[in-house]
Amino acid sequence: MDERFTKQGFFSWCELITTDVDAAKAFYTGLFGWTLEEKPMGLDYTLVKADGNAIGGIMATPPEAQGIPPFWGSYVTVDDVDAISEKSVELGGKVLVPPRDIPHVGRFCVIQDPQGAVISAISYRRCE
Repeated sequence: MDERFTKQGFFSWCELITTDVDAAKAFYTGLFGWTLEEKPMGLDYTLVKADGNAIGGIMATPPEAQGIPPFWGSYVTVDDVDAISEKSVELGGKVLVPPRDIPHVGRFCVIQDPQGAVISAISYRRCE
């Protein structure tokens, strides 16, 4: 597994949440030459690949985020999502999405820093 998926503090994933998945796919493949791979994960999810390597994903806005404009989100690898969630509150942040599991992927949460910037923390499931 690539070190960005295993080491604390590494940016590891980018994800587009959008209201028009098909338009986004057309735009970004045309703009950057990315290739796409459909990856059903209990929801429709598209892997974004550059030079054959998965670098991110595209998905429709989930029900709990309706009304939020489309955005690219960043994920940072952490050793313990639950501890990071708690620490973010101690440091004056806010938990927007409490820690939860992504089947076959790992565990994540979404936090907001005291200035309002949003970022996700994730611990990836180790494949054996």
